[in-house]
Order: sequence, then C-alpha cells, then structure tokens
Amino acid sequence: MICHWRCLLSACLFSMVLLPTAHAGEKDVDFNRDIRPILSRCFQCHGPDDGARKAGLRLDMQNEALKELRSGHRAIVPGDPAKSELLARITRRDEENRMPPAKTGPRLTPDAIARLRAWIEQGAKYKTHWSYVKPVRPLLPAVRNRTWPLNPIDYFILARLEREGLQPNSPADKYALIRRVSIDLTGLPPTIEDADRFVNDASPDAYEKAVDHLLASPAFGERWAAVWLDLARYADSQGYANDPDRTIWRWRDWVIEALNHDMPFDEFTIEQLAGDLLPNATTSQLIATGFHRNTLTNTEGGTNPEEFRSAAVVDRVNTTMQVWMGTTINCCQCHNHKYDPISQKEFYQLYAILNQSEDANGGNDAPTVNAAIVGRDAEYRELQAKLDGLKKKLDELTKQIDAKRAEWEKSVKPDTQAKEIAAILAKAADKRDAKEKERLTSHFRSLSPEWKALDAEVRELTGRVQKISTTVPILKEGKGRVTNIHIRGNFQNKGDEVRPGLPSAFPQPPKGEPMNRLTLARWLVSPENPLTARVAVNRLWEEIFGIGIVETSEEFGMQGELPTHPELLDWLATEYVRLGWDTKAMLRLIVKSATYRQSSQMRNAELGMRNEDPNNRLLFRGPRVRLSAEDVRDQALFASGLLSPKMYGPPVQPPRPNFGLSAAFGSTTDWQTSNGEDKYRRALYIRIRRNAPYPSMTTFDAPERTYCNIRRLRTNTPLQALVTLNDPVYVEAAQALARKTMVEGGQTTEQRVTYAFRRCLTRPPTEVEVKRLTELFEQAKAEFTKEPAKATVMVSKPLGPPPAGVKVEELAAWTVVSNVLLNLDETLAKR
Repeated sequence: MICHWRCLLSACLFSMVLLPTAHAGEKDVDFNRDIRPILSRCFQCHGPDDGARKAGLRLDMQNEALKELRSGHRAIVPGDPAKSELLARITRRDEENRMPPAKTGPRLTPDAIARLRAWIEQGAKYKTHWSYVKPVRPLLPAVRNRTWPLNPIDYFILARLEREGLQPNSPADKYALIRRVSIDLTGLPPTIEDADRFVNDASPDAYEKAVDHLLASPAFGERWAAVWLDLARYADSQGYANDPDRTIWRWRDWVIEALNHDMPFDEFTIEQLAGDLLPNATTSQLIATGFHRNTLTNTEGGTNPEEFRSAAVVDRVNTTMQVWMGTTINCCQCHNHKYDPISQKEFYQLYAILNQSEDANGGNDAPTVNAAIVGRDAEYRELQAKLDGLKKKLDELTKQIDAKRAEWEKSVKPDTQAKEIAAILAKAADKRDAKEKERLTSHFRSLSPEWKALDAEVRELTGRVQKISTTVPILKEGKGRVTNIHIRGNFQNKGDEVRPGLPSAFPQPPKGEPMNRLTLARWLVSPENPLTARVAVNRLWEEIFGIGIVETSEEFGMQGELPTHPELLDWLATEYVRLGWDTKAMLRLIVKSATYRQSSQMRNAELGMRNEDPNNRLLFRGPRVRLSAEDVRDQALFASGLLSPKMYGPPVQPPRPNFGLSAAFGSTTDWQTSNGEDKYRRALYIRIRRNAPYPSMTTFDAPERTYCNIRRLRTNTPLQALVTLNDPVYVEAAQALARKTMVEGGQTTEQRVTYAFRRCLTRPPTEVEVKRLTELFEQAKAEFTKEPAKATVMVSKPLGPPPAGVKVEELAAWTVVSNVLLNLDETLAKR
C-alpha cells in the first residue's frame, strides 16, 4: 500500500516539477523525459510484476507493449494513433472503461495525452531508463555569457538558465561566502578572525586557499561523517523493544578518519562491504565492515533468532542498493518489482551474497574485533605484544603448577588452610561443584609467588590495554548458508533455492569471480555500473545545494524524479571516476564554481521565480537552506565558546529531560548528563538510542536511525523555535555567549553588540541592527535592574554562578541579546 500511494503521489506531482526541457525548436518527444513519467502510472498493473499484470499488457518493455493482445487489439501501433488502443482507452468518456481507473488517482492531463499521441505518431520509440545506461561524458554546452563560468559546472547551469531566459545572480558578498563554505565543508562557521582574514585577502587565490584550509580541517570528517551515519543507520543501541547498548562507536571513528584522509570512495565502499575478504585484511579494514553491523538485533526472550537474523540480511540488501545505487527494492522481498526490472528472485540472489556472514542476532554482537582507539595504535600494538608474551608465559607456568595440584592435595593438611579451603579439601574430588573446583585451583596457584606476581602483571597490563582499546562488531564470512526465496517475504515459507547473483538489468562482473561480498562491492564501484557514481555525486550536490540534481536521491529508478540537469549529472559522475573517486576534489570543484558563489538574495526582476522555482532547481541564485540538526546545535556551542574540539571516543550524553521511563523489558531510557567537556562535544558524538532519540535533534529532522535514511526532509514547526529558545543546551549557550561578550567584546555597548552579532552571523551588523540590539539590551537591563532575582536565574541556570565582579543585570541583558541572536533566521540558515 505504501508503494502504491507513493507512485500515485509521484504521478500527481510530476507535471509540477521542473523537468529537463528540450532545446529551443526541438519537436521530438523523448521517451525518458516526456513519456516514461506518464506511463509509469500504468506500471502497477501493466509493468514488471507478472503476478499483478492485467489483461496480459506490459507497457515498460517495447516488444511487450507493441504485441497483439488477447482481445486482438494492440495497445501501441507505432505511427498510427488511431489504431493504438492505449489512446482510445485513456480518452474514453465513460468512466467505467477509461484508463487509468479513477481509484488510482487523477486522470491524465490533456498535455500528457498530447505527448503520448505525438510519441506514437513519431514511431513510439522506447529507450532504456536513463539511470540504467552508463553515463557518457558530455561536451560542455555552448553559452552566450562566456565570462561567467569559472569551471565546467557553470557551463551546464548557465546553458539551462539561458534557455529559460534567466541570468545568474551576482556573487555573494565575501562574509556570506566564507560562512557558507565553512558550514558546508566543516559544519561550523568561521571564527571572526578567519572571516576577516579572508575578506581582507586581496590575492586572486584567496578563496581557493580558504577552501583548501577547510578541506584539511579535522572538522571536515566530522561534518561529512554525519551524512554517512544516516545512510549506515548508525546507533549506539541494538533496537527493538529492549534496545540495549551496542559498542560500535569505533566504526563511527573509522568513518571520520577515512573522510579526513580522503579515502577514495571506491576503497571506502569496498572496505565497508567486504574489508574482511581482502587479502591479509588489516584491523582497520575489519573495523570498516561495521557498516552492516548497524542492523537491529532482537534479544527479547521468546523470539526466534533466525527471524531477526533474516530481517537483518533483508535490511542489508535494501540498504546496499539504496546507498550505492539509489534503488529501492524492498518490495521485491515479497514480489517482483512493480516498476523497475528487478525480480523477487534477484532480490534473494543479492540476499544470498549477504547471507553468509557469521553474525546471528546474538546479544553479544559477535563476531567482534578488538581495536585501539584513534591515535593510540602504536601504543596498543606495543602493549598488546607485551601482554601476549606475558600471557603465554603465565599459561606455561600455570600448566606446570596445575600438574602438581593432585600431589599437593594428597600431602596437605586441611587444618593448615583457611576455613573455606579446608572445607573443600575435606570433600572427595568427585563431590566438589564447579565453583569449589575453581576456588581450589585459584588458591593453589596463588601459593606460588612467581605465579602470583606474573598474574598481577598480566591483570595490570590488561587494564592498560582496555583503556586504549574497544571492541567493534564486524562482518566475517561463515559457512555457506542455503538461500531460498521467501514466499510473500516470510522467512519460514521457503520457495525455490537461489544462488548468489546480481540483477540482470545491470552490467555483470567478470566471469569467474566468486559471487561474494567482495565481488558485490567491486561491482558497485565498477566504471561499468551506471548508477553508483551518479548517486554519489548527487548526494554531494544535495548536501551543498539543499536538493539533488535528482531530487529523489533515494530513488533513481522508474518512480524517481528526472534530473534537472542530466548532462551535468553525467559529467560529474564521469569526473568523479576520472579523479579516482576523490571526494574532496569533487567538493572542491563544486564550491569553487560560480554557481555556488552566487548571492542567495532574490533580485526584484526574478521575484516571480519564487513561485515557479521555489526550491531553486535552476540555480539562478546561491543556496539558502536551514542548517541540519547537528549544525544548528554545533553552531550555538561554537558561537558561545563552549564547543569542545575533542574528537572520537565513546558517545556522550548532553542534557536531556528525565522522565523515569524504561524500555519494554529493558533498562531506563533516562541518562546521566556527561561531565566536563563531553557535555559540549559536537552532535555527531551524542548517544543515539533508537527507542529514545535525543529530542532536540529529532525536532530538527534527525532520523532515529532504525533504518537507512537517504534524505532528510526539512520541516518547519513551532517546536523548533521552542528548542532553540528554551532547551538547556541553547540557554546555556546564550549565557556563555553573554559572558564571553562582556569579557572580550569591548568596552561600549555598540562594540559588544557587534562582537556578539559576528560570533553568530560572521558578518558585521548594519547600523539599524546595532541600534535595535542596543535598544533591546538597554530595555532588558532596565527590567532586570528592577528584578535582580530574575537576573540571577537568567545568568546562572544551567551554566552556574556568574564570574565575580560582573554586574548581574548587565549579564542578564546580554543573555537576552545572545538568545535573540542565536535564534535569528539568518543564524539558523546558510545564505
């Protein structure tokens, strides 16, 4: 039902979307651009799913659509609309026989019918869906304004603008640009000093230097890791009703490291999907496979472990295809795809590839690997080697001592031992329970000073190793499991056995390759794969501009939206491969374009485009979008001076209301707020518990990470304002910014207003803005002077007592000003 209504919604909206337009004077109807979006409405009953097909008619394939039907008619007769039953049925006046049926949604528009008629007149030529065709690097289009483009991206954007009779916007001012690119690349605004340095740098490569500096920042990996964690459905708990903790944060740290080191995307892919299958796999490559260990685990008593292990494999199939190929195939778990050429059998062929890992829905998350925390690898290796040596020595000594125990037992007098040991010795050996045997063994070993000293040394060294290491769930290939089709998706209702394989609609891997996860991973990033590079660059574009070239970044198939700039998408995809899948190089290319550097302000001459192109799909201005949940929080802490630069490590727990609730059959959902700087770390490190996500993050559209989330849809609700006005994190940030302003902002009110304003918005305020904020400060100060008790509360809860010697009424007034600045629309958006 979800799939059904999603396709109807897509069909209803398709005519309102800014689709790629034909060149001026072009009369040919293009199947992918003009016809497939119309016919896709019919695919539910006349598409790939043979189990749901009506009247024997299939419209997604040319040879099927043109053949004679049982009725003797032909749905489509190339060149002859009058004999084409399709046109007759969609134009009938009687509701009972008119297609598509009224229950499936609105009728086809006159324009859609005219397109179908013109297409049939022109020979009814079919084309393979654009996303299933390998991208071919296009030539740069001709443009009239040759002075505007700064790199190839701009030619594609400008050519479309000129076809629409539009001109690009003027460049953004330097303060807006440096704030925009800093947030886009690192998730944080620039410092006042960095912004001024850029604005005052008159060298021709000032912007290029700033971009390179941002790309090299450790904050880059943190910002872009947040995107990947959504895709990986990363969480610090196992999910389902009990939702116990899961220790997998070392994998999250691996992602940050990989991004900061600019690991090529093809390697990034292969290591996460099949690092354990690489020759002589390193610990880092094993950690990488944690990507698919983020699936849910159900340890509730009475459940069938195989049911939930199977559910995890299904999730891995769906996630792999969505993340790398922008293809939703979850419906194939139960039946053939209703729109795309993927069968249920092919779904389970993919399932068979991912069905061989050892993990089996165990509560201990096995298999795991022990690994050093980031930055302690050398120390860990040294200590671990020493520990291994000591353990070996202790094991040998233990064997020697244990061999003498029987003789000792015969000769020792019980009354010379401790009461507990004497009682055990008094029993016959075959009458002692396991606990007594263990206690006696431990006692006898401790009688050896050498063993006791060596054991203590092993324990001490083990503790040191544990402090600088952690365990990580990983993938590990196990014994071959037999895979069957699950009839109607029921893991217990087994159909035909299937062998591992890949969907036949796509180019296949070289013959002779073992059909395992490594081959799957290499197939995904093969230059012959038509989708992976397109999907990857579209995701980067979406993060930078707020919306992808293909808006439905989760769906590149039949029910996805067409790309607004298809030639640009293919150019970017081929360029990504040409650059060796270098993500930083791609981002550098995008943010250095004239397209990206445009002002986001609407010009009077183009205000009408606000209605015609509200999402700026044509890119006739720069991007202006609300910041992500992570960026909203991190920016508030950054502006206040509270943000901790600490990277990596276990998840942290910032302030959150406690409700005294517990998970079903599980532990409390409350938590203890972290101490010290952990309370102020970046949002990336906040503990993600699936059944109790961090409230202020979800309010700003962060997913709960139960399943793969490809695209965050931005909402705008009053709850968001309530968070940034009243949540303890943001109140504390306002209090800290006020204290910082009084200490570092200068001596006059105007100087302090300017300082606080710039910490939040980067740019200097206008005279009007200074005047209004000064008036706000003076008004608040006067009110707090009358009510000192309220002033004390305003400055101290939750941050703590104000510094000695500070006038509380002034600090309270600056807290009000800071709170206003942190809640400005311009603060919460990039412009």
